[in-house]
Amino acid sequence: MTSRELVIKTMKGENPGRTPVYGWVLFELEEPITRAFGSVANFEDHYEFDLAHIFGGPDPFRNCLTPLREQGVEITPEILLDVEFDGIDSESDYEDVRRSLAHHRQRDRFCYMQTPGIFEALNGVFGIENHLLYMALYPDELKEVYRKMADWNIQNASHLMDLGVDGIHVSDDWGSQKALLFSPAMLKEMIVPQHKRMAAQCKKRGVMTSLHSDGCIVPALDSIVEIGYDFIHPWQENCHMPYSLYLEKYQDKFGILGGVCVQSTLGFGNFERVETEIRRVFSLLKGKRWACCTTHFVESTCSMEELTFAFDLIRKLAA
Repeated sequence: MTSRELVIKTMKGENPGRTPVYGWVLFELEEPITRAFGSVANFEDHYEFDLAHIFGGPDPFRNCLTPLREQGVEITPEILLDVEFDGIDSESDYEDVRRSLAHHRQRDRFCYMQTPGIFEALNGVFGIENHLLYMALYPDELKEVYRKMADWNIQNASHLMDLGVDGIHVSDDWGSQKALLFSPAMLKEMIVPQHKRMAAQCKKRGVMTSLHSDGCIVPALDSIVEIGYDFIHPWQENCHMPYSLYLEKYQDKFGILGGVCVQSTLGFGNFERVETEIRRVFSLLKGKRWACCTTHFVESTCSMEELTFAFDLIRKLAA
């Protein structure tokens, strides 16, 4: 069975016994990993990663907002409705995606592609504090902005699916450490409908969908089921999301990617805790709709000794 087949079966609830393995190690640890292994790609090969998280492609706001910012214009929902987002049809925007796919396809990995969400993508446009205010002050205008954002995302995802990605991964942080960043009612009314539109287009193409959202998203879990995501990343246990909740209520609804917490476990130099926590999570989730992965990018505080210790153990337990 290839890694791609393993991941698909696992996320559908048909795990054959081996746990898929991945880790977000690139951005903070690229230099030390390269010194130790020659490249991050060599590290991924050494630990036989089953998934590939691919970044790249076009950006809706790379150029279109520059003139307004140079003029000192405050970008509000009303202003953004009149802005034409940057295009998605340039072949050059997808060259890095093609290269990554070619590399990981040779290794038969499950390739899932990072794409913008609805809320998170606009935080860089408005600023997160302003954005949260706009949700209360300009809900009608913001709903139209969200629809416009979803239209762009759907077109972008269509191009990516044409290239042959296995999954569309929507990055849309909704949670703080203890709660959603906005009310559950705002989520349902303003954001969920656009996620449903995006997910439906992927389902028509037979492509799996996943959601990345940090923090406590317990009030959003039923909405995630309604949207139809195949798996989510991460299930953040230290944000009031016990695995017991997943196992009791959601394991038959969607899979999870995570289990190795970078906020409380990996990167603190406590090898005993690393081993205890990894073994504990495997004891709870092995054989379930779960792929073992870090909960986010591993921080630069993690030594190579600790990183390899963790992944040596992960690979052993995953077998």
